[in-house]
Amino acid sequence: MNCCGGPGSVLGLVLRMTQFTLAAGSIASMATTSRFFNLTAFCYLIASMGLQIIWSFLLFLLDLFSLVKHQSLLSPVLISLFVVGDWVTATLSLAAASASAGITVLYFHDLGHCHSGEECQKYQLPDRKLLLFLQTFPQLSLIRLKFI
Repeated sequence: MNCCGGPGSVLGLVLRMTQFTLAAGSIASMATTSRFFNLTAFCYLIASMGLQIIWSFLLFLLDLFSLVKHQSLLSPVLISLFVVGDWVTATLSLAAASASAGITVLYFHDLGHCHSGEECQKYQLPDRKLLLFLQTFPQLSLIRLKFI
């Protein structure tokens, strides 16, 4: 049987769904603001999380298919594809989360360029930043579990 958290396992399926949910939450939290597209870091965040949603959902479907059909996804080619894809999306997601958090601190706290009070509060909510950073942890677990 598959190792826990690896491709085609129940834990892998749960971790992929967690990735998908957190990435969708990140996009939803940014989309509730009216001017997120004015800052490049926020646009990069939306693009990165969009890629993460697509990647996680496709691998969720592949894991689900593997579980239903009792097929193994442990071929070297597939594992290599999963690892490279996870590393790329994890790097993009972490970079987007860091850039968004950094621009929030710089723009709204250090430079004091916040003229619309309620809009600024939406960008500064701690749960937005937490969603962004939490999104990378299931992915890093999946990468690590592929080598066990």
